[in-house]
Amino acid sequence: MLLASNSLTSPAIGTLFWAVVIFTLFFLILAKFAWKPILSAIKQREEMIKGSLASAENARKEMLKLQSDNELILKKAREERESILKEARDVRDKLIAEAKGKATEEAEKLIEKARTGIEREKVKALSEIREQVAGLAIDIATKLLGKKLEQTGEQEKLIDNYLKDINLNKN
Repeated sequence: MLLASNSLTSPAIGTLFWAVVIFTLFFLILAKFAWKPILSAIKQREEMIKGSLASAENARKEMLKLQSDNELILKKAREERESILKEARDVRDKLIAEAKGKATEEAEKLIEKARTGIEREKVKALSEIREQVAGLAIDIATKLLGKKLEQTGEQEKLIDNYLKDINLNKN
């Protein structure tokens, strides 16, 4: 065991020489054949990462722009909705006012027509009453005249009184 521990802590000169030669050869081969492709791959990777970061930043800026555009579109849509609702309310109020006006006008026409009809009926009724009163007056006059046919002076007074009564009733 003592021998094994001694060789690891103090290697032989030949082992060191060959280790340095192999390391140098390995380094030269790597430098000649692998170093440039590795560096180019690292540069490509770095450029790809930078491109991805730039794309991500552009995408973030585009998202912010789209978000602000969406907010503007939503704001305009809300304003347009409010405008349409206000216009609809105005149209509704206008239609209601027109309907009320037409209803009032029709009601006034119906009331006027009813008043005219009532007035016609009133005139007709008064005319019928006057005719009946005149008929009754004639009947009364005929009966009275039949009784007092002998007295000519009474007859003229009676006719004058009836004529005065009829003129007073017409007014």
